[in-house]
Amino acid sequence: MANILRRTKIIATLGPATDEGDMFADMMTAGVDLVRLNFSHGVAEDHAKRIQYVRETAKKYGREIGVLADLQGPKIRIAKFKKGSIELKAGDHFILDANLDEDLGDQQAVGIDYKVLPYDVSKGDILLLDDGRLVFEVNKIVDEKIHCEVAVGGKLSNNKGINRKGGGLSAKALTDKDKNDLGIALSLGADYIAISFPRDADDMHEARGLIEKANGHAGLIAKIERVEAVENLDEIILASDAVMVARGDLAVEIGEPEVPGVQKHIIHQARMMDKPTITATQMMETMIHSSTPTRAEVSDVANAVLDGTDAVMLSAESAVGDFPARVIEMMSRVCLSAEKYSRRQRITTRQYDDSPEFDGIDEAIAMATMFTANHMNIKAILALTESGATPHWMSRIRSGIPVYALSRNVLTQRKVTLYRGVYAIDFDVTKFTRDELNAKAVAAMQHHGIVDDGDLVILTKGDISGVHGGTNVMKILKVGGNLF
Repeated sequence: MANILRRTKIIATLGPATDEGDMFADMMTAGVDLVRLNFSHGVAEDHAKRIQYVRETAKKYGREIGVLADLQGPKIRIAKFKKGSIELKAGDHFILDANLDEDLGDQQAVGIDYKVLPYDVSKGDILLLDDGRLVFEVNKIVDEKIHCEVAVGGKLSNNKGINRKGGGLSAKALTDKDKNDLGIALSLGADYIAISFPRDADDMHEARGLIEKANGHAGLIAKIERVEAVENLDEIILASDAVMVARGDLAVEIGEPEVPGVQKHIIHQARMMDKPTITATQMMETMIHSSTPTRAEVSDVANAVLDGTDAVMLSAESAVGDFPARVIEMMSRVCLSAEKYSRRQRITTRQYDDSPEFDGIDEAIAMATMFTANHMNIKAILALTESGATPHWMSRIRSGIPVYALSRNVLTQRKVTLYRGVYAIDFDVTKFTRDELNAKAVAAMQHHGIVDDGDLVILTKGDISGVHGGTNVMKILKVGGNLF
């Protein structure tokens, strides 16, 4: 149990830098909990090799690592220039031409791969290119040509992205490439699928339908990176299994100064609606090439932890960076430090003040467990679980007490790697009689060095072992005492 005291989970993107030697083993030692496959890059064979390596390495360490497949989404980009790039300055006139050959861009115009862009914009709109580094104002639209004046210039090179300030582009979240990649990700055993640029709940429902049609088990993550997604936040959260604060494109659409406040709002809403959150993008960007982060980056990670995010994510820092294991180690240290200042919160701080009924017995048991644990000297919580639902409910309550998901289901073990403060332990409840179960569960915890004689633990389980959604028992046990 490598990172047993750290509650916030770390997601690392795989890439060329993580393929070298025993790098992933070093990353596991440093504390990675989940890995991300970026389907904007690479081919199916690359992703398959990386997942196989992750699974084999994790098995050697006696752990399960969650796998998140991140779909590309509708990247709205310019095409290419004859010479690879141009330089633009403020006041220049430039045309985005939907009919121009994709390789014939020059100082006056460039093609665009999103052919309906001329119908999505109007005179006076502000277009942000290359993550907002260049700013164009739309002067007029003539046929398939968008005539712009450069407000902020700079170097513009092949295939850079285009955003409309304030959002409003009509591109659907799932492209044909995404649908194909989703099928590949499911066939490779991805535990979570991240949907890029969803506008509303319908985009998430479409993705859910594709997963169900393929008989997939993967959880669904909505990446909040559009103005429309912020406006439709609650319905998107309800339609998803988790949400990601994808701050890159989100910052371009809403403006950088708005991002910190919106980030806190997203995390708060997701917690209130019992869904995990991931905070992503440039968290330790300087560590792509530097062996240490900036103080601002340390504060950024710490603030996300204090906000209650379930996970923090590394992108280029691990995928192509010089120090993949070191950046995970540094991020882990920051999370641990921030967690010292994250106060326990009683259940009365959540939405249950206004909601007189729980949705199910397992949720009621989970909430009763956390209330009790936060008011007693409890060393650990042992949740015997098939689906992971009970530890999921428990993870929604802030507490310094670790929750151990004891499950025989490897898919459940991998899925709970995302939940804040929850740790998976391989444990088959069906191997033991009803009278043996408590003692065997506690013995498993002692085997892992988690509890000692005299410690108090809380155990949750169902009357009938091995049944999904059957948790209906909470017991307080003293290790070394009478465990029946």
